[in-house]
Amino acid sequence: MIENPKKKVCFVLPSLGAGGAERVVSYVAQEVDSSKFISELLVIGFEKDNRYEIKGIKVHFLNEPRVLTSIPKLFGYLRKNNPDIVLSAIGHLNTIMALISPFFRKTKFIGREVNVLSVLKNYSTTSKKRLFPVPNYIKLSYPLLDKIVCQSNDMANDLITNYNISPEKISVINNPITADFKLKEISTKPHDYVFKLITVGRLAKQKGHPRILEALSKLKIPFHYTIIGDGPEKGNIFEIIENLDLSEHITHVPHTNKVSEYLCENDVFIQGSYVEGFPNALLESCAVGTPVVAFKALGGIDEIVVDGVNGYIAEDVEDFSNKITRILSSLNQWEPSVVSDSVYKKYSPNVILAKYNELLESI
Repeated sequence: MIENPKKKVCFVLPSLGAGGAERVVSYVAQEVDSSKFISELLVIGFEKDNRYEIKGIKVHFLNEPRVLTSIPKLFGYLRKNNPDIVLSAIGHLNTIMALISPFFRKTKFIGREVNVLSVLKNYSTTSKKRLFPVPNYIKLSYPLLDKIVCQSNDMANDLITNYNISPEKISVINNPITADFKLKEISTKPHDYVFKLITVGRLAKQKGHPRILEALSKLKIPFHYTIIGDGPEKGNIFEIIENLDLSEHITHVPHTNKVSEYLCENDVFIQGSYVEGFPNALLESCAVGTPVVAFKALGGIDEIVVDGVNGYIAEDVEDFSNKITRILSSLNQWEPSVVSDSVYKKYSPNVILAKYNELLESI
């Protein structure tokens, strides 16, 4: 009997710059079952912008500044290498891959969506006019894909309800915990202890930093808040910090390669997002054993947060402030191993990679 050859899978990303989609997809590309798949990574952007060390697979950079300008090279690469499966990530790249898919009849195309699109569009800051509005280009292009991977149930429901995507095309695969996080240690807090709060994320409208700050201004206990991240809303955020007289309580870290260390050092991770894809930083906070308080929002938050086990979901600013106080007032009751186990049992690499392997094998 002749053994079936391995399937050749080409993972495609706009860049290998710092970002959740880039990190997750490059991780999956390196970790899929090598006994069944030959994996390679195709990157539209420049090699000089690479933030990740890729091992064990072929990586090819098209060195193009935009997905749109890369189409001739992208087309040529796929024609030359003839992969069995192409898996792309991020909406605009998925659209291009969908539109060129009819030229590659023997190749299966999978798009990995990263946002709840109908909600995210409300927080867009782009001034560019699109040839097609977002709902139209999704409705036109996504049906051409063979499968669409959604990171959360909210994302899947959004595509089905608002963009008329067939449920049969959709697979929900959450993000994996992509690093071996060290569990934080329990330490005794002195009576004059200043509680430590942290947020990790881009300083953008959809991340909701202003409502976090409003909630913090209501706290009656000593605290210090670390904001990790940078982005277009930085000026507005720091104006609000001044207006609320919170400057002495806040440290801003624009960039760091030591996110897990910061998460371990802090007492509670707080998230203000109005919408998420699948919040990696919140997931990683739980992984190290640091509980979370997040506003109720679409994008997998309610799939990660188990009330009273690894944190709380808040309905509004008042509730958010109260739930931060609730955790900080009983920190010794939040066992790091319990918080960590709550996410590892659902989002460990073994669990999530098994779902990707099953998808690639079945398509």
